[in-house]
Amino acid sequence: MAIGFFDSGIGGLTVMADAMRKLPTHDYIYIADRLHVPYGTKPKDEVKAFIIETTDLIVQAGIDALVVACNTATSIAVAELRERYSIPVIGMEPAVKPAVEMNRETGRRVLVFATPLTLQQPKYYALVSRVDEKNIVDSLPLPELVHFCESLQFDKEIMSDYFREKLAPYDLSRYGIVVLGCTHYSYYKNILRDLLPPHIGIIDGNAGTVRRLQSMLYRMGIAEGSGSGNVRLMCSGNDPVYLEKIDKALQIIRESEDLVSVGL
Repeated sequence: MAIGFFDSGIGGLTVMADAMRKLPTHDYIYIADRLHVPYGTKPKDEVKAFIIETTDLIVQAGIDALVVACNTATSIAVAELRERYSIPVIGMEPAVKPAVEMNRETGRRVLVFATPLTLQQPKYYALVSRVDEKNIVDSLPLPELVHFCESLQFDKEIMSDYFREKLAPYDLSRYGIVVLGCTHYSYYKNILRDLLPPHIGIIDGNAGTVRRLQSMLYRMGIAEGSGSGNVRLMCSGNDPVYLEKIDKALQIIRESEDLVSVGL
């Protein structure tokens, strides 16, 4: 058996790579919904059907637990997935709570990057309402960024120009933390570090998700694992070209420790 990771595309690899580093004695299966990526700009009910169709495939492949390594999919379907499967299902949410806690005494604001669909969900509004007593959280939808990532567009000049355009309306001196609320966005940590003023920190939900996975495996009595870090890659439609892209993206992450380890 193995730990399963699901995302609409290659974004969830940033979470799985962190898990592989911290849990090397487990095997892994990763599935991407190539046929329907991106989720963040599609209608909710349509996306929920895509999620269930694709997660059925990875559960049938044989896994001990499922990590929904996608903020949008978690916000839309994690409750249904927990009812549907007998294995544990771990979801993700933007790291708004730790960002607010870090900025509580600084007087600076928090800026959350996320997909439009994530930002529209009641789950996101409930999260912000629960932790943001001082109203310091702002949200910025970045619908194009998943397309860039899925195209493996990591050119520093091109992407820096994109982020400058998106951030132009914001006075960055007022912000202390940027939250990457989509796992695809974590590929751009290094570019953002060079672009943002040095006083702004960058966090995502990846490390917290892996900690929850570790805790859950401990409760299941399989924390040590019996695997050796083997990875099986899958995608909806079983496209060999896309499977090669997943493999290439995983190598990009594993070769850059910064992309794996930053977060809370």
